Parts: sequence; structure tokens; C-alpha cells
Amino acid sequence: MPELPEVHTIVTDLKRFIPGLKITNIWTDILAFKKIKKDVVGEKIISVERRGKNILIKITGNKIILVHQKMTGHLMYGKWEKNNKKGWKSVLPGPMCDDPGNRFIHLLFFLSNGRHLGLCDMRKFASVMIMSEKTMKEKIQRLGPEPFDKNFNLKNFSEIIKRKGGKIKTVLMDQSVIAGIGNIYSDEILWLAGVHPLKIASELKKEEIKKIYKSIRPVLKKAIKARGSSYIDYRDAEGKKGKYQEMQSAYGLKGKKCKKRGCAGIIERIVVGGRSSHFCPKHQMLYK
Repeated sequence: MPELPEVHTIVTDLKRFIPGLKITNIWTDILAFKKIKKDVVGEKIISVERRGKNILIKITGNKIILVHQKMTGHLMYGKWEKNNKKGWKSVLPGPMCDDPGNRFIHLLFFLSNGRHLGLCDMRKFASVMIMSEKTMKEKIQRLGPEPFDKNFNLKNFSEIIKRKGGKIKTVLMDQSVIAGIGNIYSDEILWLAGVHPLKIASELKKEEIKKIYKSIRPVLKKAIKARGSSYIDYRDAEGKKGKYQEMQSAYGLKGKKCKKRGCAGIIERIVVGGRSSHFCPKHQMLYK
């Protein structure tokens, strides 16, 4: 599932392309999306923002298009043409046309410059909703603080963590605790902090909480610079893969030697809260 770095990358890209354009039509083969047509056609795109894992496209009429890409979704800016029974095919050369991961087009916004905003989603789990700004603000108020927000400090983070009785891996993925962190980056953060994913959040020592806090931004910044992780399905707004999967330290590396300098550990995989979790048993010990 696209997490903060992936959503941030797509939003940054879309900010370059779509503000100021009018939505002239839509096409979709998903019944739930057909009802949005009357709310968006004829409206102009004002801005594109991110909150947690949500993409917020503000349009005229005091409306927001809220997109959550879920498991396999990604938004792309391009140009497609109907390809008989095979669906839509990109007319632009490069990864949007050549990468098989970009062929699952299920929603197209037709734009006033002749281009499209397309939702590619192999498993068709993505959510696209139209709501008022007021409703949107009420919805995202339930989310926890943004990791890069100036008010997200060690004191506030410690207070949140100390109130949580669950496993720290699960707590980090709780969107009401911190917005934007999921399976990949919780593993990466805990690996860097040297904290075992099964440790109970409320029982963590002050030093452990501090290490986790100090690991969050560096991990996310590194992933943003790499334009996200295309470990499986994610692509950016131009259909290109991110590169963070080439520099991951824990996630997806079961059986590999730990990358921490001087550590002889081998990365292991367990299941925490129904999600796979990767860690080094040597420098992320459960018991010391």
C-alpha cells in the first residue's frame, strides 16, 4: 500500500501538472465511481495536497476529490486512448506504455488540456470520494499528526506512545497515532531505532522511544528522495518506479545479512497484527 513517501511523491508531481485545468468528463468501469461524474465535470482543479495517505484534490464548487490508493492504486498524469476490448492504452512512450504495472486503468478524468488523470489499480480497492471541504476536514481530523509537522515533537510522541498498549509495530501503523506510516516504513524505522516490533509501546523505555522518534524523519526523507518504494505495485505520476526498494534495510529482506555496520544478524520475518514484519534479531532484541 502506498505510504507517506509514495503519496507525497505523487502529490508533488501532480502539483506541477493539474492545478488550473478543468475536468471536462470522466470514464470509469467501476460502478461506485460513476456517481462522482455529476460532481466534478465542469469544475476546475485548484490545488493538490496530501494528508496521511490521502490525496486531496481541491476543485471549484467548494469540493474535494479525496483519493485513497489502498493496496495497488496509483494516480498518473498522461494521455490514454481506448484500445478495443483491452481497455485503455497510453499514447505516451515510456513506462506508462511499456510497464505492465500501469495497464490497469479503471478511472480517467478528462482534462481541458487534452490530457488525463488516470487511476491505475490492479485489485480495484482504491477509494475515490467527493466531499465538501467541511466534511473533508472532519474526516482527516481523526488522523494523527504529520511526521514533518513542527508540532510533532518528542514530548508529544512520547505521550502518545505511552498511552498505547499494543505492539510498537502496530502502533506505528495506526493512522490515529501518526499519519502516513505503514508496513514498509514501520519496519525501516524500527530497524534503524534498534527496537523489536513485538515490544509493547507503553512499556518502552524513554531511550527506546527517543530512538524511534529520531528514526522517523530520516527514514521518510530518504524514501521521499528515492521517490518511494516500488517493492510491488507503486508507480509515480509519470508511471515510473521509485527506488527505495533498492536501499531498504529490513522490509522484504528475510534471510539477508543485516546492513547495520558490525552486526552479524540475519533478517527474520514474523507476522504482527496480520502484517508481515521484518527485523534483525541481533540488534533489535526482544529481551535484553
